[in-house]
Amino acid sequence: MAGLGVAICLAGLISAGPAMAQDAALMNVYLNHARVLKLDRSVSRVIIGSAEIADATVADAQTIVLTGKSIGTTNIVILDENDNPIVDQRILVSTDEGNTLRVYRSTARAILTCTPSCEEHSKK
Repeated sequence: MAGLGVAICLAGLISAGPAMAQDAALMNVYLNHARVLKLDRSVSRVIIGSAEIADATVADAQTIVLTGKSIGTTNIVILDENDNPIVDQRILVSTDEGNTLRVYRSTARAILTCTPSCEEHSKK
């Protein structure tokens, strides 16, 4: 199951027993960062709405690692052995604005990540 296309932002999402409500709060994950998702039961399948936005790797039967691949929103559905949803959640992948610098030149924009030295990671 490794390398399943799974979009997700997880900040303390799963330790609850029942399945997450579909309209629950949006999960956030930063671009090019990973989050560990610990579940209370074994995972059978992981489904990501858009593999271009996020990815999930099944580390073991109850642990999934989510990685933000590109900025955007998608969803993740995680099913148990009986095809019951453990997680059904929307995900937002965004940049970590804490250490970024935006440079505007007329209509061009560059985003630099500064940790500690600045490197360009996005140009629009």
